[in-house]
Amino acid sequence: MASLTPVTHVIFDMDGLLLDTVGIYLEAHTRVLAPHTITWERLMGEMGRSAMEVSCNFCRDYKLDISPKEYNRRLRDLYPEVFPGTPLMSGAERLVRHLHKHKVPIAIASGGAKDSYDLKTTNHGEFISMFKHVVLASSDPEVKQGKPSPDVFLVCAGRFPDKPDPSKCLVFEDAPNGVEASVAAGMQVVMVPDPRLKPELTTGATQVLASLEDFKPELFGLPPYEE
Repeated sequence: MASLTPVTHVIFDMDGLLLDTVGIYLEAHTRVLAPHTITWERLMGEMGRSAMEVSCNFCRDYKLDISPKEYNRRLRDLYPEVFPGTPLMSGAERLVRHLHKHKVPIAIASGGAKDSYDLKTTNHGEFISMFKHVVLASSDPEVKQGKPSPDVFLVCAGRFPDKPDPSKCLVFEDAPNGVEASVAAGMQVVMVPDPRLKPELTTGATQVLASLEDFKPELFGLPPYEE
């Protein structure tokens, strides 16, 4: 584990980290790609990229006879059906409420787009209201490239009113692309990977945890849990 240094701001990925959406994305891509099949490992290799980057990669790799724009349209047509019931990941609400209570500035930096974000958060309005802002790589014109490029995290940090140095920002991620993007942005990153992820794909993280429930805020200079 890398040495841990104090931080003042926290940035969260969303899919697979705050919201349990990876299985939902797998179902949606499986339906669009049929009769081709997609594995969980293949999908994880794309998590964090922008919607159009993923669509371009799948159209190319699966040799589809539709354009990336059409692929993305078909995928988005499924979102109203599959996303509104998205549950929170274990430990997410406790950690976010704790940081919010102690006035630690928190934000979300996601590879997603505004339409799917709205559907995923349909039943989580109060939870989302605790974040200072949300940056969505697939919809935000300031984000030129999705993860593993650092753009979304640097844009997110720059939107805090006090514009902290990246070294003072702690990122929470579940996917290798997000970890790579965090490191490229000059930020520490706590990775909470799916247990199916190969251990060698977690080596770039500052800290690796089995669950958000295992996070100890005081290790990064943040207020400890009271209980």
